[in-house]
Amino acid sequence: MSSFGARLLGAARLDAATYEEVEADRSANLQAMTVVLLASLAAGIGSIRTDGVSGLVFHAVTALVAWGVWAAVTYFLGVHLLPEPETRADVGELLRTIGFSSSPGLLRVLGNLPLLSLPISLLAEAWMLVAMVVAVRQALDYRSTLRAVAVCLIGFLVYMALTRGLMLILFVLGALGTVLF
Repeated sequence: MSSFGARLLGAARLDAATYEEVEADRSANLQAMTVVLLASLAAGIGSIRTDGVSGLVFHAVTALVAWGVWAAVTYFLGVHLLPEPETRADVGELLRTIGFSSSPGLLRVLGNLPLLSLPISLLAEAWMLVAMVVAVRQALDYRSTLRAVAVCLIGFLVYMALTRGLMLILFVLGALGTVLF
């Protein structure tokens, strides 16, 4: 069994064997949740320069909630709407693998670097999407990478809509608060 650090790096390197190992290891639930929490915290820390401490909390919580929605949509699509004949997965297997697919999200901690905030954010989100494809393909025993891409893209679009929608709602509420008070 690999160490947590080795799994973290293997997941970031898109190593299918790492995802298979995590899928099979029922004791890796806490490790997978730790990756998700650290990636969410990294998103918050990466926003401090532009959004302050309240941005840290907002971005960390938003990233965590959005990940949960992405995971739920991915499970529903992958297991119930778009399974292959070989698809056999329980919620824990999928959550462990996609939890580790959040490892590239740790890069978001660098979001405070001037002029690099947007490129780092885009790189992290794209890398997380690709890692999620590998995780889903392995956890759901898909032979077709294209099917895993479809499941992940649909889930990613819901994830992006949720995060951007929450940001817009809070921006509008903040603007209304400034005008009214």
